[in-house]
Amino acid sequence: MSPAIRLQKFLAEAGVASRRAAEQFILDGRIAVNGQVVRQLGTKVDPLHDKVTADGRPVHVRRKLYVALHKPAGCVCSHADELGRPTIYELLPKEWQMVHSVGRLDFNSEGLIFLTNDGQFALRLTHPRYGVRKKYTATIEGEVGGDILKRFTQGIFDGGERLKALSARLVSGSRARSVVELELGEGKNREVRRLFESQGLLVRRLQRTQIGKIKLGELKPGRWRTLTETEIKTLLSDL
Repeated sequence: MSPAIRLQKFLAEAGVASRRAAEQFILDGRIAVNGQVVRQLGTKVDPLHDKVTADGRPVHVRRKLYVALHKPAGCVCSHADELGRPTIYELLPKEWQMVHSVGRLDFNSEGLIFLTNDGQFALRLTHPRYGVRKKYTATIEGEVGGDILKRFTQGIFDGGERLKALSARLVSGSRARSVVELELGEGKNREVRRLFESQGLLVRRLQRTQIGKIKLGELKPGRWRTLTETEIKTLLSDL
């Protein structure tokens, strides 16, 4: 038997409306369960066996998708772009256009990004209180000294925000070019680039290599794969 869930949660997960809007649908008498109009918010339904309709139209359980994508540089994480630039959604099957990115990578950045139609999963991976760790590899024009890496882990202020890396290490370096690995716990807007820019350094390439315990691995740019049940549980168990 499948577990019973609140009607408004079922409607939200089926994509009918947000949970709050679904509650209003119920109060307005727009939802029926097994042919009977329901106006009680505490009503529970069995997603596999109960027949639910919204305004007379059947509501079906929506398959939950959890996708790992290697975002290439030169595309945006929006469904549509006012400048007409390519989007990550063009890399996915057309029938998967209902998914949304879990966080973002900017136009010139590349690497691991998740997409899902599970709002709770997305919230738990992006809300600052959970502090999901992410690793980045940045290729920098010029030399990056140990004093700069220390400043990153101590924290700096930029634009009224405190930016801080959980760890920062030099992978390789010369006077012309340095490669640095950073681990972050919050993921503020353009945080890695802003850290380096605050020190007068230019990021030539930025790649996110890991989210939680899930690594980019051998996934090629522009390619995707679905997360396994074990990986999904691992991501959520770390929170």
